Amino acid sequence: MSAGAAASVPAGPWCAADRARTAARHGAPLLPALATVLLLCAPADAARVTPLGTVTPADAASAVLVAGCGLRLLRHRPRPLGRTAALVLGAPVAALALATVTSADPAASLPGLVRHLQVFVLVPAALLLTLRDARDFRVLAGALVLLALVQGAIGVHQYLTATGASYMGREVRAVGTFGPLDVMGMATAVGHGLTAALALGLAPGPRAPRWQRPAALVCAAVLTVPLAVSFSRGAWIATAAAGAAVLLTAGARVAVPALAVLTAAAVVLVGGAGAGSDLLGERVASIGAVSDAPDRSVTDRYALWAAAAGIWRDHPLTGAGLKQFPAERDGHASLGLSSGGDTAGAGVAFRREPLLSPHSIYLLALAEQGLVGATALVGGWAVLLVCGVRRLRAARRARRATDCGAAATGLLVWQAVDFLSADIGGPSTVLTAVALGLVGWWALAPGRWPVPGGGTAAR
Repeated sequence: MSAGAAASVPAGPWCAADRARTAARHGAPLLPALATVLLLCAPADAARVTPLGTVTPADAASAVLVAGCGLRLLRHRPRPLGRTAALVLGAPVAALALATVTSADPAASLPGLVRHLQVFVLVPAALLLTLRDARDFRVLAGALVLLALVQGAIGVHQYLTATGASYMGREVRAVGTFGPLDVMGMATAVGHGLTAALALGLAPGPRAPRWQRPAALVCAAVLTVPLAVSFSRGAWIATAAAGAAVLLTAGARVAVPALAVLTAAAVVLVGGAGAGSDLLGERVASIGAVSDAPDRSVTDRYALWAAAAGIWRDHPLTGAGLKQFPAERDGHASLGLSSGGDTAGAGVAFRREPLLSPHSIYLLALAEQGLVGATALVGGWAVLLVCGVRRLRAARRARRATDCGAAATGLLVWQAVDFLSADIGGPSTVLTAVALGLVGWWALAPGRWPVPGGGTAAR
């Protein structure tokens, strides 16, 4: 036997072991990101109150993600961010710091500063630097789909067994493990997961397994059921807009039959689950009645929006300061504003929750951060959208995989539309940070990143 042949005998097992170790080293930085998403399956009572606010297991995982990314930066000292990325991430930091310093109560604004930095800067930046390639993106997008399926299954069970949050006197509102205090939590998780599943199903990568397309499209269709029984009008509209964006990126040839199949499957599933009830019909009809005959929640939201606009007029440049909306609200709100919102069901006794925000991130930014903060925040999202669409078009011209670009575009559209009637707050807030991180990775295209054990990860 020759020396070369002798050397080749043990090569197979050893090479396999080396590949396994390399894969483990490659995937280890992604684990905190996956934990950040999947720990949102934990019950709402797993959260703990700290001096900086309520901290959930997902928040703790996001802190590990940020810390781990920081340590790798110190160790490898790369410069993967371009000027556009530095501007998009840096402008909100300066605006948030200015709003905190100029606040009437800087100490009270400090928890708001930490939360805003977590959601809009630190976690997105950590994900932008942690995701090495499209495979990592798809794995994290798959985690969003898995979270949506878990929360959606719990939500549908709550609807069918009347163990959900209270809605019009009946405990049928699906809220998943988030509970009635974060009534938008499950709808947010399902909306993100449905958008990601639709993108992965319509434009799978060239090396994607054959089962990915049908499995992803089935998941998207199934997730319409818990989305429907969440009774969240904002999530419905945001998901419809995001789905339309994903379908546009896929092209008419793929989008039309996919839309037909999804619609048919959704009708069958929603009807089979009993979701086509009178409550659901009334909720759908109420979307068009918000101006003619608005319900109590819509009336309160209009009053909160007017209060936020009034606060901004008093503090046009830097705002009233983070976490200062509740203190300024009563001086600008109309007499028709309720003292709070009723919450009950899903294992929680009846209680009234104070209305502490205007339920619109755009108006909240204007009221608390002024024109400077709102411009930095919204301007950054506009840059992400433009850069993301340009890269998506380039990928299509080069006939490369576009599933990541479609998912990123859909997630950004979902957030932008949902934020018209929602803002940050509650355990599900960290999902916004994850979505912005995925969008940032696609849009800003950071440079190469050193892989533990040698080499670099290419795009």
